[in-house]
Amino acid sequence: MTGSPTFQPLYEQIKSLITRSLVLGEWKPGEAIPSEMELASRYGVSQGTVRKAIDALAAEYIVVRRQGKGTFVATHTAPTHQYRFLRIRADDAEPTSDRHHPRTKFIGLQKDKADANIAAKLGIRVNQAVVVVSRVLVFDGRPLILDEITLAQSIFPNLTMEKLVASQGSIYSFLETAYGTRMVRAEERIKAVGATKHASKHLGVAIGTPLLSVDRVAYTYGDRAVEWRRGLCLTSGYSYLNDLA
Repeated sequence: MTGSPTFQPLYEQIKSLITRSLVLGEWKPGEAIPSEMELASRYGVSQGTVRKAIDALAAEYIVVRRQGKGTFVATHTAPTHQYRFLRIRADDAEPTSDRHHPRTKFIGLQKDKADANIAAKLGIRVNQAVVVVSRVLVFDGRPLILDEITLAQSIFPNLTMEKLVASQGSIYSFLETAYGTRMVRAEERIKAVGATKHASKHLGVAIGTPLLSVDRVAYTYGDRAVEWRRGLCLTSGYSYLNDLA
């Protein structure tokens, strides 16, 4: 027996069409998109339908409305959103505090080939070339997160340690600026682990110290996976904060 056909509301169809234009690079991060009236004419729908589609995109932080200026493609280079996916906060910080911008210490970059696990997470072939970046995030002088970030070399060619060290802000803002790839959402799996010898060395804790392991797959437009990372987080005095609203 075949399944019943699914119905997609018109505004969802318009949302998909706008997203497709973003995938194709018609509007770059930080650039304004056409007005609601222009988009309504382009797609042959009402302005209200376009507004509802843009509202949905804004709710996902794919676009940003600016009062009196229009609607712009969201960007990781905006100071308030460079660390949008970073959830570690000091236990004594106010809930809305932005004092979570760390200093980045890059410790390694190597070329490798995707194993079956990485290939499945990034949607690439087994043995396809990848780049693995290792770094430590330092909060108020304390090393708190040891990251291992895996990227498909085909999407981020010629990535070097020199380029990373010279970059400013978050790694996502660098990847967006240098390669035109913006992370729009992420999925994470979290569990408790003990510090390995490698983690012990870089986080300055004893082997076996409890850490939070955060495995993340980050996606760009069109739900395309482009990054896999594992962050080992020391949570003494800090917590992983997530807003479920």
